[in-house]
Amino acid sequence: MACPFCGRLAEGDLVARNDLAAAFADRYPLNPGHALIVPRRHEPDFFALTDAEHAAVWQLVQEVRAHVDTRFRSHGYNLGVNVGSAAGQTVWHAHLHVVPRYEGDVADPRGGIRWILPGRARYWDAP
Repeated sequence: MACPFCGRLAEGDLVARNDLAAAFADRYPLNPGHALIVPRRHEPDFFALTDAEHAAVWQLVQEVRAHVDTRFRSHGYNLGVNVGSAAGQTVWHAHLHVVPRYEGDVADPRGGIRWILPGRARYWDAP
């Protein structure tokens, strides 16, 4: 099965780009403006990227943020990487999610990414 992210890179509908990485809109966005930043080299494991590839991915975060802020006027962001099936990775090409957040998109946003483990998210209620 062909890699969907390699296909997206080839399509060229990119939000941001540099020599080693590129960003495009998520096809199944959590919120308007949700984007993915991927290395151009096909590598499933985010931790296996070279130092240069890591830097290239992170260099695009500000450019993606500027694009989203201009088009969608977000109020905050979550950044996330799923590495391995236990962490929920479903596309086997390393990628960084840039998820814009908006006031009222959830009832209580406290804890942010902590909600990946709902039973442990509400640390503020812990004794």
